[in-house]
Amino acid sequence: VQLQASGGGLVPDGGSLRLSCAASGFNFVDYAIGWFRQAPGKEREEISWLSILDGSTWYQRSVKGRFIISADNAKNTVYLQMNSLKPEDTAVYYCARSGRDVYDWPPRDVLAGSWGQGTQVTVSS
Repeated sequence: VQLQASGGGLVPDGGSLRLSCAASGFNFVDYAIGWFRQAPGKEREEISWLSILDGSTWYQRSVKGRFIISADNAKNTVYLQMNSLKPEDTAVYYCARSGRDVYDWPPRDVLAGSWGQGTQVTVSS
């Protein structure tokens, strides 16, 4: 199982970015994919989930209405469109897979080792 996040960069306050999460090594449609972030000195937090099978989404309150999670099943890729970015969104962003193919909503566990390298998002004020 491999997931690789990409698409980060430096954007001004109010800007937009689209992150990509390329997945491989498992049956993509059977799982949920989540986006997480970790800011300097803070714990990693979950920000969004997507059920690939039925398209259900979940967002953390701080990003709801600004971020949109979606998938291209043909490419085994999940996207995170981030709009109206704020300096407090600055973090390393990771994607990961749900631990099991039967899961709560949002999923309560993540497959260990599926985090990947992450991609840095920096929002300048």
